[in-house]
Amino acid sequence: MLALADNFAGGPGVYAVRLSEADSAAAGAAAVASKGAKKFVLLVPAGANAGAVEARVANALSIYGATLAVTLPYSASDAAKVVSDMGSLVEAPDAVVVASGDGSPVAVLSALKAKGIPGKAVSLIGTERWLERPIDPLYEGAYIATLDQSETGPIADRFKATYNYQPDVNVAYAYDMVALSAGIASSVGPNGFSKQVLENASGFRGSTGLFRFRADGSSQRSMPFFKVEKGRLKLVEKQTAGF
Repeated sequence: MLALADNFAGGPGVYAVRLSEADSAAAGAAAVASKGAKKFVLLVPAGANAGAVEARVANALSIYGATLAVTLPYSASDAAKVVSDMGSLVEAPDAVVVASGDGSPVAVLSALKAKGIPGKAVSLIGTERWLERPIDPLYEGAYIATLDQSETGPIADRFKATYNYQPDVNVAYAYDMVALSAGIASSVGPNGFSKQVLENASGFRGSTGLFRFRADGSSQRSMPFFKVEKGRLKLVEKQTAGF
């Protein structure tokens, strides 16, 4: 089963299709680590998903010899305190990764800005979940790994021309999954829908970029890397991945 559900981690035989916040955070952290940053801090909403985000970011950093110095769970009400605690726990981090979950990152970003983050010495890394809201001035200077709108755009344009309304990103995901299924059926036949084929480490390429499925049902994606400048996403690298 190929599942397009939001925030679904996947399971045996049920593959999560959508880009997860964990993958976006990992890819963004990996891109910054590839430039030489070594010491990272992760701020993540307290809750069930915190461990998954932490594990993916730590694994991505290890590829580049970087480390996750500390993970700090937070809520909107204690963001300022958590950022203050960060200063006493970690000396001179190179980058701070901020996951936002279902909420807005603005409270924690405001507290970070008061400490000069982002700045010349410390990079700020966001996630695709930030972009579910209008870009706030506090996003300025942050790096974000997310899907390439120039690739998903043509699918959206054809959808709008046919159905006369603007689609969301699920249309691109659905298009890719139909194309993947048709491609497997055409090239391998009915027996192609096996773990060996679907969990091919080389992955697949679609309008949502390069992706692959893991044995636990989660997906991993390669995607462009952007920087927020003047309220817009400016392309920094065409492709980065946290795997």
